[in-house]
Amino acid sequence: MLITGECFCGSVKYQIDGKLKDARSCHCSRCRKTFSAQASAYALVDVDDFSWIQGQDLLTSYESMPNFGLQFCSKCGSTLCGTHNGEVHGVTLGCINGDPDIEIGYHLFVGSKASWEVIPPGITAFTEGPTDSN
Repeated sequence: MLITGECFCGSVKYQIDGKLKDARSCHCSRCRKTFSAQASAYALVDVDDFSWIQGQDLLTSYESMPNFGLQFCSKCGSTLCGTHNGEVHGVTLGCINGDPDIEIGYHLFVGSKASWEVIPPGITAFTEGPTDSN
């Protein structure tokens, strides 16, 4: 399966020659600020399946925690991917073109969600990470 994605202005593009895994939405304050939204939408990718096809020189990186970071388009600001130890770890689902053939499986850190967000009933949600007692 070939999946493509790009930033808002179209200057940075990538492809994934494989499937996405472990899609999730995180509601912590860091993800809300990173994505300028109520939560993130993110899925893991095998680094060997991922390649930049245009505009890699326009990427800006930010390491939010030791060994973990994000990469953005320096022109439009779109958050494109997450990194671990300097390699692509996963992609933001909002920048994918077409149907990536994956659904968000669970929601993390709903205990620290924005006060104005309403979590729909019936979804798999964790107060913190997936190891908490929910």
